Amino acid sequence: MDVDRTNYSDEYLREILADVKTVAVVGASSKEERDSFKVMKSLLEHGYHVFPVNPNEEGNSVLGQSFYPNLSSIEISIDMVDIFRISDAVLEIAQEAIKINAKVLWMQLNVINHEAADIAEAAGLKVIMDKCPKKEFKKLNWTNNNN
Repeated sequence: MDVDRTNYSDEYLREILADVKTVAVVGASSKEERDSFKVMKSLLEHGYHVFPVNPNEEGNSVLGQSFYPNLSSIEISIDMVDIFRISDAVLEIAQEAIKINAKVLWMQLNVINHEAADIAEAAGLKVIMDKCPKKEFKKLNWTNNNN
């Protein structure tokens, strides 16, 4: 499949951002200087329910949200899995996202894994690669009126 899978229409991104209510941030950090912290803060400010996922931070919290060791340990339905991990780690995360019935697999800037995208799309998930929701909010002049 020779499709540019990192170029998405504004309409497609708006549709995803409008449909999503809950976001698991895999690779979340409690360090304010980290991009994952900044994106979690932006997601919260835009009205999303955010669940930080990082087994090294289990028992801690960030921005008022408790860390989870993995996606399966989150007890409510997750709409979007936002991935702050290296591309090689994404396949396993995609498989877990499928197991928990997530709707969207979102890979952050410079995170691209076509195999993970293939299995996620085959399972019915929408896939975004190499994009940052915080930057998309700004580009789309996004305000989430759904939450």
